[in-house]
Amino acid sequence: MAGDLRQRRAPAEEGGDEGASSTEGAGEQRGNKREALGWLEWGRGWMAIVGEFLFQRIAASHLANPLELPPLDGVSIIVTGATSGIGLEIARSTSLSFPSLLLVRGGSFIREAIAAGAHVVMAVRRPKAAQELIQKWQNENSETGTPLNAEVMELDLLSLDSVVKFADAWNARMAPLHVLINNAGIFAIGEPQRFSKDGHEEHMQVNHLAPALLAMLLIPSLLRGSPSRIVNVNSIMHAVGFVDAEDMNLRKQKYRSWLGYSNSKLAQVKFSSMLHKRIPGEAGINVICASPGIVDTNVARDLPKVVVAAYHLIPYFIFDAQEGSRSTLFAASDPQVPEYCEMLKSEDWPVCACISYDCNPMNASEEAHNLETSQLVWEKTLEMIGLPPDALEKLIAGESVQCRYGQQEAE
Repeated sequence: MAGDLRQRRAPAEEGGDEGASSTEGAGEQRGNKREALGWLEWGRGWMAIVGEFLFQRIAASHLANPLELPPLDGVSIIVTGATSGIGLEIARSTSLSFPSLLLVRGGSFIREAIAAGAHVVMAVRRPKAAQELIQKWQNENSETGTPLNAEVMELDLLSLDSVVKFADAWNARMAPLHVLINNAGIFAIGEPQRFSKDGHEEHMQVNHLAPALLAMLLIPSLLRGSPSRIVNVNSIMHAVGFVDAEDMNLRKQKYRSWLGYSNSKLAQVKFSSMLHKRIPGEAGINVICASPGIVDTNVARDLPKVVVAAYHLIPYFIFDAQEGSRSTLFAASDPQVPEYCEMLKSEDWPVCACISYDCNPMNASEEAHNLETSQLVWEKTLEMIGLPPDALEKLIAGESVQCRYGQQEAE
């Protein structure tokens, strides 16, 4: 499908340069600094969200469920937060056929991974729950007589120390990593603002900062697994986000939970795009953002009861976890995705490859194309996760990098 991906690439926004946001309907500004989305951008973002909700099932009707995968025999897959939802489905499918290493954060990828014959490492906050899942799958697979090649490692995304500890433990194995899927996330609608022990707003830490740190620290293993991929599970909600690099923890404005979530997802796209641009082509590491669509998973566990009830009353419009896992599985395993990423890099496209819920290329929001703010988000993110500005260059060169968290070196 590589040719198809090239032909179907979403065009740049009309009426402006690829690397800059339109100022049409611009929000409040102070000097030359934008402080919010313009009302037209904000309106288009919400229209995109409503459109996805109403038409995602029709647009993805051509996809098989579950998605057919290439063989993943001999693949090592690390799955973080993989005891429920989308990450669970992906890991179970891939571990039962892809000669590469897959690291998945979140729940429903695991089932797909296991089904495809890969080696799965479940990196989770609750190791006991993951062990129970492995035992359950082993029992279900008992008629084949083939033991599942799965293990559990502990990882808590609300602790950057835990992220460093996990990355150090994995890098110490000197094993190749071919695909890192950052999937786990939180969306605490209606909840008051909360901060992690590291001092960061929880949406920003779990959805962006911790995955960013994990990806950076695993660069040595991704280089050993080259050609390799970093797949970040994103959301159409990024289209109504706006990231102020000087206030990524939303301390200077009125907090709204949906804003915390959408901002964290936009920050993830911006950081992913800068990482994609900065990794040398010869390193062979591709960065992709995948949108699962609007999915009924445990991300909605913190929604108000009336919203959760509505999810179950409108099943036609909402994807289940297996359906929501397809775009990430596609981004992680389709052999032509790296060619698409290379094409975008050669054309100096301002945003990394983005795959929609229907496994087609999608265009990120207008604000995601703003290279100036993406550069600021890149710099601020490195500062917040305790890495020096030249961390990527040093890791690519095989040098040691000192992280402020974990009190250990990432080598």
